[in-house]
Amino acid sequence: MSPTPDTHAVEQTPGPSPPLKWAGGKRWQLPYLAPRWAPHVARRLVEPFCGGLAVALGLKPARAVLNDINPHLISFYTWLGRGLTITIPLENDETLYYEHRARFNALLATQQGDTAEAASLFYFLNRTGYNGLCRFNRSGQFNVPFGSYTRITYVRDFSRYAAAFADWHFTVGDFAAIALGPTDFVYADPPYDVEFTQYSQGGFGWHDQVRTAEWLSRHGGPVMLVNQATSRITDLYEGLGYRVSYLHAPRRIACTGDRTPAREIVATRNL
Repeated sequence: MSPTPDTHAVEQTPGPSPPLKWAGGKRWQLPYLAPRWAPHVARRLVEPFCGGLAVALGLKPARAVLNDINPHLISFYTWLGRGLTITIPLENDETLYYEHRARFNALLATQQGDTAEAASLFYFLNRTGYNGLCRFNRSGQFNVPFGSYTRITYVRDFSRYAAAFADWHFTVGDFAAIALGPTDFVYADPPYDVEFTQYSQGGFGWHDQVRTAEWLSRHGGPVMLVNQATSRITDLYEGLGYRVSYLHAPRRIACTGDRTPAREIVATRNL
C-alpha cells in the first residue's frame, strides 16, 4: 500500500536523532521498516526492547510505549521528555571520566539513580566510555572503562526531545508486563540469539527467546520480530506461524574471526 500524502509528509519531517551510542542499533533497518509502518501510522507503536530509540525516532509514531529492562536508560529518556539540560562538565578527558563514573556509582548506591544528575552522568558515560557500552558488575556498579575517541560532540540542551516524546510512554521491566492493546503495532528486537555463546550476568537466555516469540504470537495486531538468524530461532518462529524473511546486517560475525555479514531474520504477523 502506498503512503497517503499525510503519511509522506510525516516521514519527511526531520526529528531528533538517537541521543546515545547503543549496541545493536537498528537505524540501518529504517528504509526496510518505514514502508511497512506507513499504512499503520494511526496505531500505537510498542517496542518491548527500545534500546537506543533508533526505530521510534525514525518512524516518529504519534503514540508509543517504549520499554526496556535497563532502568538507567529509561530514566534518561524520562528526563529527556522533560527537556533535560546538562550542566555538569562534558569533556573527553580520562580523569574527568573516572570522576564522573565514581559520582554516578555513588548516586546509584544511595538510591538516587533516577535524578537529573544521574541522567546527565549516564549520558556522559555513554558518549565517553569504551564503545558506548552499558555494563555493571555484580555489585551494581557501572564499570565500563574510558574510551579511545579522538573527538566527541556532546549535547547539553535536549529540549527538542520533549515534543517528540510528548505522547510516548516509557516503561521499565519485563516485556511480558506490557499491556498490549489489540491494535498495537509491535516492533521487537530482543537480545540476539547467538549459538555457542551464553549471555552474561543472567541476561537473555533461550527461555526468554521462546517467551518473547510465544507472547507476540498471541497478539492480534501487526508484529515485526527481529533476531539473529540462527537455525533454532528460525525453527521457533516458523513453528509459531510467523512469516519470515531475511536481511543482511551491516555488522559482522566476528566472535570466531568470521567477517561474513550477519544474517538477520524478520518474523511478521498480521502485516
